[in-house]
Amino acid sequence: MNKIILILAVALCATQVEAKVVICTGEYALCAASGTVPNGKKITVDGKVFKEGVAVCPVLNGTAVANLDLMNGKCEAPKGKVWSLFGFPLPATFPQAPDWVQTTPVPRVFVVGDGKLDGMSNQWSFLCTKRLKPVNGVVLADCTGPINESPWNNGHVKIGTHAFTEAPVGAPNPVGAVFLDK
Repeated sequence: MNKIILILAVALCATQVEAKVVICTGEYALCAASGTVPNGKKITVDGKVFKEGVAVCPVLNGTAVANLDLMNGKCEAPKGKVWSLFGFPLPATFPQAPDWVQTTPVPRVFVVGDGKLDGMSNQWSFLCTKRLKPVNGVVLADCTGPINESPWNNGHVKIGTHAFTEAPVGAPNPVGAVFLDK
């Protein structure tokens, strides 16, 4: 878990120097162990067009790393919404699908595919809609974000690139990031 935070911090320092990366406090969706299902729409990030998908993510409360460039310049989300961020530090356990009980995440490496179901998704600093009905006491959010887009530079991720995630094997388009973009 701490290795993923270290990789995130090193990559942000190395490649996102111009981004407004800050720590936000309050509610956020943590999609680190979620998969993303394509919804047939497109999303534009930094002038580039990607397939859009939806991930279901637990809503947590605490401090989290955010990219304000993608969040209208502020940590506060509109009413009924929440930003998808990475907790800082990442919690040792957090609710995960399918039953949304507290579980220790299992980091893994995978090879990025074409994004039908075997790509990767980036939900970092994208807006989510909170669901009205909790599951097992956990508030969930539907988060929309790009498929095969790199959180480091907002570019297209090449098929065959290695990425990391905490989503289980078989999760469609797991939320994650490539190790380093070239």
